[in-house]
Amino acid sequence: MPIPAPFVSKPMDIEKDWIDYNGHLNMAYYNVLFDRCSDEAFEAMGMGLDYVKERRLTIYTAEVHVCYVQELHLEHKVVVSFQLIDHDDKRLRAYQEIRHVDGWLAATSETLSLHVDMSGPKVAPFPADVQAKVEAMRAAHSALPMPERAGRSIGIRRKTA
Repeated sequence: MPIPAPFVSKPMDIEKDWIDYNGHLNMAYYNVLFDRCSDEAFEAMGMGLDYVKERRLTIYTAEVHVCYVQELHLEHKVVVSFQLIDHDDKRLRAYQEIRHVDGWLAATSETLSLHVDMSGPKVAPFPADVQAKVEAMRAAHSALPMPERAGRSIGIRRKTA
């Protein structure tokens, strides 16, 4: 089966309890949506729930950068993409987008994740079978352009006089 590039989640609904007092999706739940898609992508690379239970290996998030682009509301349905933009034998760098099913961009996220041996817990190399699946996803995603929003940093831009 070919690896989708980028990986795209199943459509997801916004849940009522996720709406904040401003009437839109609370910032924390954007991360829930990103995480649900990541779980699907990790499963595709052989690192799902069974991987954790049977092999005592898992993924921890080390760093995340989220950009909120357009508000989401209760009646919206979204899909989330996952693009593996880099990896080594212990880490994954991924870029994600939440898009309304009509196509407009709601938020982006860039994540650095660590492969962890739960017996430590300690950062550990991917087993060969999983590394092969990671490399296959990266190869499929390498044909995609580097996302414009990847590699951003937080700062205040000042107008020059």
